[in-house]
Amino acid sequence: MTKPTLILVPGLMCDETSWGPVAPALSAHMPCRVVSHGHADSLLAMAHQILETAPAQFCLAGHSMGGRVALEVVRLAPERVLRLGLLGTGYRAKEAGAAGETEVQKRQVLLDIAKQQGVRAMAQTWVQNMVAPSRLNDAALIEDIVHMFERKSEDIFKRQIKALLERPEASDVLAHVQVPTLVMAGEFDAWASPQQHQEIADLLPARPHVDVVTGAGHMMMMEKPEAVTASFLRWLA
Repeated sequence: MTKPTLILVPGLMCDETSWGPVAPALSAHMPCRVVSHGHADSLLAMAHQILETAPAQFCLAGHSMGGRVALEVVRLAPERVLRLGLLGTGYRAKEAGAAGETEVQKRQVLLDIAKQQGVRAMAQTWVQNMVAPSRLNDAALIEDIVHMFERKSEDIFKRQIKALLERPEASDVLAHVQVPTLVMAGEFDAWASPQQHQEIADLLPARPHVDVVTGAGHMMMMEKPEAVTASFLRWLA
């Protein structure tokens, strides 16, 4: 019996590099594909792009913004998704009022750096909060992340920020998920905390255990690939 394809969805300004450290082990288990968001400027458009090229049924895992895209895929075509993985992600729409304005302002600061100083300078600022504190001196890891961002343009960054700021609420999607779901967070993730992932797990009908990756921040697949791979293989078994 042919194993289903596992579609891996990268986060904001990320590509196959973010999944690179775990992809070989996963590919030995089943066919794997990392998607690109291209020039899409909404999560819905990104989800439609995945469905246009995906097999009739598939397993799906998304990291960060990619987790939100994965939830939109499930919203559009739940019957096609056999398993769902949500890593370092969220489910709420942008908050109203002052909290929402604060998010807009923080994202605008990064957009301004990208516009005025270039994407590399923006990435060097952003990466400070993307890995566990203990990895900030890991020059090779930091350069891999910065260079991954640098390969994308300021225009792509602007489009993906627009997609995130206009993100839909996804608690209704989570409440109706009926497939085995992996929920995973980095211990030191400053963007999407383990507590936030517990909220996600609590909304899922099956109430899965949250896999917290010890010693990892937001870029858990690149920081702790062995632990992430082990969780994936348990989920896919």
